[in-house]
Amino acid sequence: MATKITPLGRRVLVKRVESEEKTAGGIYLPDTAKEKPTEAEVLALGTGKDDEGKDVKDLFTVKKGDKVLISKYGGTEVKLNGDDVLIINETDILGIVS
Repeated sequence: MATKITPLGRRVLVKRVESEEKTAGGIYLPDTAKEKPTEAEVLALGTGKDDEGKDVKDLFTVKKGDKVLISKYGGTEVKLNGDDVLIINETDILGIVS
């Protein structure tokens, strides 16, 4: 189990924000009926260089702590200190939630 993960290149480390377990009508959803949440919090940004050798630190449109919408099935799931987190390409981020 990892204790620290630093994404490389234009990748972003995010943690999904869990959705409500109850519908607007008051019905509780079992785990099997829930969809993967598409909202996440940015935990870390990639470091290093892209394929052409350009520094990518200044190219990110998101920053640590931003709430974002992500692709439903994008990224690679990993464990970080017992939590499930995702490493995704910045292109898998659909927008910033404000």
